[in-house]
Amino acid sequence: MLTEAVKVPLVDLASPVWFDGTLLPSGEATLHVLTHSLHNGGAVFEGIRAYDGRLFLGKEHFRRLQRSAELLGYTLPWLVDDLQAAAEAVLWAGGLKDAYVRPIAWRGSESVTVSAQGCRIHTAIAAWDWPVETALGDGTSELRLVLSDWRRPAPDTAPTASKCSGLYMTGTLSRAAAARSGHDDALMLDMAGHVAETTVTNIVLVRDGRLLSPLPTCFLDSLTKRHVFDLARGLGLSVHEGTVSLDDLDAADEVFVTGTSVELRPVVSLDRPGKHSTWPVGRITKALREAFRASTRAHA
Repeated sequence: MLTEAVKVPLVDLASPVWFDGTLLPSGEATLHVLTHSLHNGGAVFEGIRAYDGRLFLGKEHFRRLQRSAELLGYTLPWLVDDLQAAAEAVLWAGGLKDAYVRPIAWRGSESVTVSAQGCRIHTAIAAWDWPVETALGDGTSELRLVLSDWRRPAPDTAPTASKCSGLYMTGTLSRAAAARSGHDDALMLDMAGHVAETTVTNIVLVRDGRLLSPLPTCFLDSLTKRHVFDLARGLGLSVHEGTVSLDDLDAADEVFVTGTSVELRPVVSLDRPGKHSTWPVGRITKALREAFRASTRAHA
């Protein structure tokens, strides 16, 4: 039998989690091996940042969690306000101030058939200390991307507007390949060969003082990007969503990614067959990053 080095759990077994309405040590939050979503990829989840002990865009994330579940054919047994209060309780019980919060919902073990008839819907929330600086890449601010061999699925082939666990496998494969080649993350194209996103973040181009980002037609619409766009408008910048080609990316003055886990980070290079593209960490990226970090404390 092959053996592996012992890994430390992400959350200590004594750390508090909220599980189907009860706060309990994470070691007691157990799942059956026949849990439907484990076999069929039907869990939905969110990632939420907390700053100074307060959730950032918390209600927006929980509303999206509800919508993700609906797109997968089930309804969460909790209201947005209930989930918000539960997440705050986990932060309080764990003594966490600046943290990452992970709500998740899934179908239970009453059936493993594809139809999932009769499965109970479970919900849990965990939180842990996860600094932004370590959320992606090697801890540095600048990201080096490589073009992924995998593409995002067409919206008529998967529920691409949901934050569904099953949709993240191509991201896992792409990120692992990027790490093996010495990159921080992978750029993924859509079914037509246009720029989509990275494995976990939305991508934004800056050209001539204008922001451009791909339309979220086949990937998750980023709440963080919406917030960044509002900040950009407040700085007098115009924003636009539309089709983005690799040529558009090459012509950009600056490129950055945005998402809950990484906030806002500059992209400095992209490697793809026969081409190496680079961008500076520009003035607009720096200004938006400063505005974003200030806004997280203002909202806290």
